[in-house]
Amino acid sequence: MVEDELALFDKSINEFWNKFKSTDTSCQMAGLRDTYKDSIKAFAEISRQNKLIQEKKDNLLKLIAEVKGKKQELEVLTANIQDLKEEYSRKKETISTANKANAERLKRLQKSADLYKDRLGLEIRKIYGEKLQFIFTNIDPKNPESPFMFSLHLNEARDYEVSDSAPHLEGLAEFQENVRKTNNFSAFLANVRKAFTATVYN
Repeated sequence: MVEDELALFDKSINEFWNKFKSTDTSCQMAGLRDTYKDSIKAFAEISRQNKLIQEKKDNLLKLIAEVKGKKQELEVLTANIQDLKEEYSRKKETISTANKANAERLKRLQKSADLYKDRLGLEIRKIYGEKLQFIFTNIDPKNPESPFMFSLHLNEARDYEVSDSAPHLEGLAEFQENVRKTNNFSAFLANVRKAFTATVYN
């Protein structure tokens, strides 16, 4: 751009010199003045055009930089969304697997509970204070529906603690100690049932 301006200015000077040589001095002076004015105007216009071009170029570069920035933000956002989708899919799969396992476990527990109730006459209920109540029936032949029960919970030391037996059992504390030592809960239930049965025949 600057080289073009200099070439234009040089051309104007040459035109002026040629006119100066071919005319008289007064005409030359008038021509010189007009040519000088025209040259100044042309130079000013060129400068103005250059300034406008530079402003447009700067604006275009700024716009390109903004578009690049937005594109990068979009790429990061897209990657984050994909990560979240994958994490959600994994968690959904984990929850689904856990739900299936829990449903299967619940089915087995229900089957065991039904077996205890039907064959052993044992029903287990959750009652106040995080306690479980164990209710035996089919102990008294004269009254099979008569309940024999006790309550059980885990104390702060996470040991079994038995309470509230009806009718009262003398050997309950001993049974409690045995189950704490052996952790054999089936044997504990069998011993409690035998003790309740003994109360019927004594």
